Amino acid sequence: MLEAEVTADILLMTQPFKAAEPSLANTVAEPVAAQLVKAVLAGQRERFSALYEMYGPMVHGILLARVPPGEVDGLVQDIFLHALRKLHTLRDAAAFGPWIAMIARNRAMDFYRNSREMVEVTEQMAVDRPSSGTAKEILALIRRLPEAYRETLVLRFVEGMTGPEIAARTGLTPASVRVNLHRGMKLLRQKMGVVSEARP
Repeated sequence: MLEAEVTADILLMTQPFKAAEPSLANTVAEPVAAQLVKAVLAGQRERFSALYEMYGPMVHGILLARVPPGEVDGLVQDIFLHALRKLHTLRDAAAFGPWIAMIARNRAMDFYRNSREMVEVTEQMAVDRPSSGTAKEILALIRRLPEAYRETLVLRFVEGMTGPEIAARTGLTPASVRVNLHRGMKLLRQKMGVVSEARP
């Protein structure tokens, strides 16, 4: 996540700023993602790599919460290629994060519609506890939680995003993210067998 922030900061520092030019002065307050989207649409396709750096972890986390881990990397690539081809359909450049999050969620649903045999494998994986480590066991438990909690927990604990980052990138409100994290952790603790002692 730090890499994405550093990339964004570098992009801001390397952009020429001349107060005399009103077009540049007007974009200073604009979010970095919106500036990048507009640059790509204006023909600077190489700028799309910065969007990939900023939003790749979020898309990865959304998919990891929904599809088998071995399928995630390929789907991330497909989603960003699709987003590049369809970028001209995005009405609000500042809404890139929620837009690509929606594409990722839809692609995960399509994955299961198009491959029934994978659904059977995934359900079996969710029932059987992986024997190769705690991280896999916890991820399997997270994947059994309701969708809203699953996605938020993966973005927080696997992708390392903070609550405000999750809200900003996915388009969820900060309050929704806090509630999802709190309730998701409560359910996860229950599934892990960690029960808080009842107070008298």
